Amino acid sequence: MKLLVLGGTRFLSREVATQAVARRWDVTCACRGESGTVPDGAAHLPWDRAEEAPAAVAEGAWDAVVDVTRLPSHARRAVEATPGAHWVFVSTISVYADNASPAMEPLLEPIIDDVDLSVDPEAYGGMKVACEQVVRSAAASSLVVRPGLIVGPGDPTGRFAYWPQRLARGGEVLAPGRPEDVVQVIDVRDLATWLLDACEARTTGVFDAVGTPTPLGQLLAETAAGVGDLEPQLTWVDADFLEAQEVAPWAGDGSLPLWLPRPEYDGMLAHDPSPAVAAGLRLRPLAETAPGCLDSTVTALTPEREAEVLANWHTR
Repeated sequence: MKLLVLGGTRFLSREVATQAVARRWDVTCACRGESGTVPDGAAHLPWDRAEEAPAAVAEGAWDAVVDVTRLPSHARRAVEATPGAHWVFVSTISVYADNASPAMEPLLEPIIDDVDLSVDPEAYGGMKVACEQVVRSAAASSLVVRPGLIVGPGDPTGRFAYWPQRLARGGEVLAPGRPEDVVQVIDVRDLATWLLDACEARTTGVFDAVGTPTPLGQLLAETAAGVGDLEPQLTWVDADFLEAQEVAPWAGDGSLPLWLPRPEYDGMLAHDPSPAVAAGLRLRPLAETAPGCLDSTVTALTPEREAEVLANWHTR
């Protein structure tokens, strides 16, 4: 297989390139190369995607292309330059307009112009919709995958890694919301393997690429087991109290990752993985994912702040 990875230096695109090299494929990573190096065994083709594709992209005779871009102009240039390749485009569940529902509809309105997410972060989903449309209308054949929360080694966000690291420290653990709240994650290694299988099989269609929907209490228990704690000391604190304590949901400074406002986000991490599983996606247990997250950078609730919130909860 002659594979073109658009990217190849960070997280999912790097994992795709790494696994493709391990399969002894002919792998080229087209990118600026400013976010890191491409994996050993892959060729680096310099390309600033704000500019037209270099001749080597158009002349590559690629069997397949894997792209993770969020910018519509980048998708258009790349598809135009590789008209004969099978395209695997990594989109997102953020294309859905209703986070309260796990249904694969309705989609957001497409945003066909490139938007700076530091100015308007809400444009992310609409731009991904536009990218999907470009790929599905112009590529020779295509697969569109819409992942939820991707986790595992190399995760730059820490949105799941907080939990293996926190549970590995032991002691009383602040658990947000209700243990029955459903969440889901997908290991980057499992997703990359499936994307490459899809390249080889020229799989087509649109799939939610997600992990098994799991109650948060079960996810934390399985994660704890993966880092050696078989009896985690979880103290469940309700959403109203967390909000009053100014604990942020989801991600960022002062946040508790995986905690989402309910019921408005009941569907965001509850999508159905069975169509993707039927198409070849294989999902590892959470206990196997957790150890690979212990070295990830995490920006979330600090230990001191967690202790403060727990103390306030016990004396409320």
